[in-house]
Amino acid sequence: MRLTEEQEELRSAVRAVLGRHPGEAAWRPLTGQVGVAGLAVPEEYGGAGYGAREVHVVMEELGRELSPVPYLGSAVLVVRALLASGDAAACARLLPELASGTVVGALAWAERGSWDPSAVRAEAAPGPGGSWRITGAKEHVLDGAEAGVLLVAARSGAGVSLFEVPVDGAGVDRAAAVTMDSTRAQARVVLTAAEGRLVGAEGEGERVLAHVLDLACAALAAEQVGAAARCLEITLAHAGQRVQFGRPIGSFQAVKHRLADAYVLVESARSAALGASFAAAAGDPELSRRAAAAKSACSEAFSAVAGEMIQLHGGIGITWEHDAHRYFKRAHGAARLFGPPAWHRARLAADLGLPMA
Repeated sequence: MRLTEEQEELRSAVRAVLGRHPGEAAWRPLTGQVGVAGLAVPEEYGGAGYGAREVHVVMEELGRELSPVPYLGSAVLVVRALLASGDAAACARLLPELASGTVVGALAWAERGSWDPSAVRAEAAPGPGGSWRITGAKEHVLDGAEAGVLLVAARSGAGVSLFEVPVDGAGVDRAAAVTMDSTRAQARVVLTAAEGRLVGAEGEGERVLAHVLDLACAALAAEQVGAAARCLEITLAHAGQRVQFGRPIGSFQAVKHRLADAYVLVESARSAALGASFAAAAGDPELSRRAAAAKSACSEAFSAVAGEMIQLHGGIGITWEHDAHRYFKRAHGAARLFGPPAWHRARLAADLGLPMA
């Protein structure tokens, strides 16, 4: 599995922008100069008409820098949910601004720590004039406190459905969450009879969310690989510069072994992440299996390599001034996002008809 020359050029462009514009300041040039927000949006809605491989490239680069821009929540979750809904009117109304990056979207989905689409318990009741009233609490809503477009999963009489809820409407309470990883903005959204508009067919939300979950896991796996690779780069440089007992610590056999093990973890995770992204791009029926495998493998690889980064840096690795703690926090936060590795292994085992120990 190889990326094309054009996709590698996209990588270079994203890396250059992130190098010039650190932190949240990168969003405007990323969307205005590179067009990242619209990469996976069809041309008819103002996007570039690309797919999961290009998303993979962007996510890897964002992971390298632990960029706090709202790409995953808006350009992946919301865009993919709208497209999967099959609601042409909603897509025509919402996707152009999302594709331009002038509006950020958020998908309110998880409840009680669960990302299982079948676990949605927020309620949707019919209201006047074809509207709906949504009641429930949502957690881990990426960029939910600042988003201009809010999609909410709730259970109606026909099953789980997707609704567009005005962000400033009555009965909508959005509060930024305090998380261990401060580079990933999350919110808690509480809805109390909030007005909503049905997106897609009633009862189709579980199917939509299951597909979005696979695409989200593929994208997050790419981010985890990019971050893990950066951890290894920083640690290799430190091992070549840090001198103890008159020689660089990287020359000691024990350190070499640990760095070699970290390299194997990164490259194995990269293969898993690419496998999921290529399956997503091809519409492969194996996507669910590959996405579950990638999310599990990449979560554990990133956590392990981030831990080695701190260990091999010694005392400086636990200081606030060094970046090691930021990668460590992102690793453990990302491992829980969209479900922990054990849950994805259970999903994979169930799909394969294998018993779980």
